[in-house]
Amino acid sequence: MKTLACLALALGLTGLARAALPVGAPAPHFTTEAALGGKTFSFSLADALRDGPVVLYFYPKAFTSGCTIEAHAFAEATPRFTALGARVVGMSNDDIATLQRFSVEACRDRFAVAADRGARITKQYDAAIASRPDMADRISYVISPAGKIVHVHAGSDPEAHVRSTLQAVEAWRRAQPVR
Repeated sequence: MKTLACLALALGLTGLARAALPVGAPAPHFTTEAALGGKTFSFSLADALRDGPVVLYFYPKAFTSGCTIEAHAFAEATPRFTALGARVVGMSNDDIATLQRFSVEACRDRFAVAADRGARITKQYDAAIASRPDMADRISYVISPAGKIVHVHAGSDPEAHVRSTLQAVEAWRRAQPVR
């Protein structure tokens, strides 16, 4: 736990007041429908964590300007996340048909976007916009393979989420024992 606290301070976490899940908290597990490259599949956080850390980022609405900018930035950074053993997944309350198109056009077939029908998962992660509980705010989590939150970033700058989560995954990777 002390390591997580030091990591949080070293990374200069921002926006924690907007997210109820603090660093060190267990990440709620979920399974939901997702799209990658226009194809749908069942995404399970537990299954994804078996392969390494997960960057779970919540965004308000597909095809809006800020969300498209964020998706493009995550798409460009996906090879770096992959090289670190991390998987990126976006989450919104959009329907799966919309996300199929978004996964191709904005995410450029590089990472999955998941449908949160009814904002159930958004609520579990306390990532809803206060005035619109059915819509996700712009909040990103880095979740370790142990299922713990190791980084939280909340804020309106979509590109800052990519920079912040990439730095967090790099720091997490450096802190892992050499095999």
